[in-house]
Amino acid sequence: MKLSTPEFRAMQSLPRRLGQRFFEMPMFRQMGLDLQNKDVLEIGCGSGYGAHLLNQLQPKSYIGLDVMTEQVELARKKYPQFKFLIQDAEDLSQFENESKDVIIIFGVLHHIPNWRKAIDEITRVLKPNGSLFLEEPRGVDIKVFDAFFRWGHPNTDFGLNALDEYLAKGLKSSTRDGLRC
Repeated sequence: MKLSTPEFRAMQSLPRRLGQRFFEMPMFRQMGLDLQNKDVLEIGCGSGYGAHLLNQLQPKSYIGLDVMTEQVELARKKYPQFKFLIQDAEDLSQFENESKDVIIIFGVLHHIPNWRKAIDEITRVLKPNGSLFLEEPRGVDIKVFDAFFRWGHPNTDFGLNALDEYLAKGLKSSTRDGLRC
């Protein structure tokens, strides 16, 4: 889903970059994020600041995806050394099965109307023992932001409990016993 104009502006702001740098990245590092010599896919790369932060950890390869042409154009302009694609996370068919070591999501999954399909695609694309690192707001937080800022998130059943339940169900049936989230 494309961002509304107010949310698009907010995602380009200094507070958003500071949140990624001083909250999300340290949280991911505390969870064990190690990208050195790994193939990395970022879903919802936005204007590329996450790519800048992630590439400081020396991955073997990095690809950032976003559905918004405007975001990808900004990312390509600011960070031409990284690869960015206009791509929907619900269809990652351009990536081979078990081709990525790490997939990162900086608070974007709640924007995907069929987020379960995106999780299925992520699971398919991750290598055995691959890792998914994601940060997401609580469902109630999304509703509060929509009420105050009129950001217009999709009306889905997304929430942390639904996400936890779906991940637990999917991971139990997964052949990738080492998948960590």
